[in-house]
Amino acid sequence: MPDHAPRSRLASHEVHNQPPPGGDQDLLTQDRPLRDALAREAPPWVMERLAPLGREAGSEAVRRLGDAANRHPPELRLFDRHGRRLDEVEYHPAYHELMHLAMDHGWHAVAWQEEGRGGHQAHVAALYLLTQAEPGFCCPITMTHAAFPALRHSADLHARWSPGLLSWDHDPRALPAERKTALTFGMAMTEKQGGSDVRRNTTHAIKTVDGWRLNGHKWFCSAPMSDAFLTLAQTDDGLSCFLVPRFTPDNERNAIEIQRLKDKCGNRANASAEIEYRDAWAEPLGEPGRGIATILSMVQQTRLDAATAPVGMMRQALSEAWQHVQTRQAFGRCLAEQPLMRTLLADMALEVEAGVALCLRSARAFDGAARHDAHETALARLLPALAKYWHNKRAPGFLAEAMECLGGIGYVEESPLARLYREAPVNSIWEGSGNVICLDVLRVLQRHPEALVALRQELEQARGASAALDTAMQSLAQWLEAPAETLERQARRLTQCMAQCLQGALLMQHAPAEVGETFCRSRLLEASPVFGSLPPDAQEDALLTRLQD
Repeated sequence: MPDHAPRSRLASHEVHNQPPPGGDQDLLTQDRPLRDALAREAPPWVMERLAPLGREAGSEAVRRLGDAANRHPPELRLFDRHGRRLDEVEYHPAYHELMHLAMDHGWHAVAWQEEGRGGHQAHVAALYLLTQAEPGFCCPITMTHAAFPALRHSADLHARWSPGLLSWDHDPRALPAERKTALTFGMAMTEKQGGSDVRRNTTHAIKTVDGWRLNGHKWFCSAPMSDAFLTLAQTDDGLSCFLVPRFTPDNERNAIEIQRLKDKCGNRANASAEIEYRDAWAEPLGEPGRGIATILSMVQQTRLDAATAPVGMMRQALSEAWQHVQTRQAFGRCLAEQPLMRTLLADMALEVEAGVALCLRSARAFDGAARHDAHETALARLLPALAKYWHNKRAPGFLAEAMECLGGIGYVEESPLARLYREAPVNSIWEGSGNVICLDVLRVLQRHPEALVALRQELEQARGASAALDTAMQSLAQWLEAPAETLERQARRLTQCMAQCLQGALLMQHAPAEVGETFCRSRLLEASPVFGSLPPDAQEDALLTRLQD
């Protein structure tokens, strides 16, 4: 036996009835729903380019990197040994290796370098795979990806910053942007007195002879070691958007003072900070007084990523549970052969498949919008919010069920499930919590009625395929006729129904019949608040076959 293999015999007993070590896996080849969705929604080059990432992200070496990045969280260095301010965050080497995994292959840039040609599908699928390596480091990847369309609001800023933003490299050095091989972007919007209500921000910007200067506090600054940040500040024209670089034009450290790093529930490999702007040098981005509109072009991108990450985490948890139950014996039989366990895992597999379908369809809408397709543009306004809300509401319960499949082994830190469970709430809170997202859905329906028309057209393509789906679509139509006050009170129910109806329509059209019909009956007709309650005649073998394909 090789020296690195675990011993099977201890002093008092022999270790048996435990699953073997996971070893290297291929996250793309082993994921039939993802492959099917890519074949349907993306051009062939996307799957070809993803193939190496699937192998690397599923490797034992990368799994160890994810574990190390969480066990050794970032540390704040405020001053150097001579007392000069640094305001730097130091990360474990494993974190930087994970950043190289993403950025050296251009997954932060692919949506824009292949925009309208499958770039958004490639980005979303890559994020889904990278999340399974470690969710935390995906934050700066998402931010850097999402900053690009916001920069388009200024031709000058776009020309100066986009080349570094799209560069295929990870350069963590704290240097002026022109001296680096690649750049990352962060975001600092919320303040303690307002949170999501950014109109209550008190950070203010004053124009001086050498540019704009910002003063104020930001309650959450995502990716605080970024090379530049998009931020909101009050001006005489109203709330405006600014680009705040880490270094001033004089190559001096900008006055962005880190107060502390957040001690978060999860997301431990990634740093989030409270910062102070103290006459920080900044450049305006977008129209004065239109800061929210400007930064929403970034937020819309981050929302799709925040809808995709929980599906990646659910897929990883499902894989852990499936590996465990295939070799674990309990009560005289293998767990994978026991009816109740098979029902639970089939139900969980169904949830992941529906999530993958909705994420990839949303990504196709983004690419269609880039080609100025009116139908896809309308969908792109609505689908990220639907997916972000619903996927994040499903993830915590899903991850808890996966823990239960493993029992006590799933609850300890050696398993990735504890880490995933702590991570579960972050994407729901980030870029708009559940209520905020549902209110945004109502706002889209009011301001862009073409989005609802486009959604109905998508649903109509599946009409008649499933009685359960037809019934749900009829209920949805009735809810949409309700008075505005009722709609606001029922916004969560409405958002859930739209998301699940679209998931059902996608599966009825594109997945095997037993997958689509079981989804519609178990989610839209005979819904249960917990996983593992499929209809009695559900074809669970067919669902589990797709899991192990």
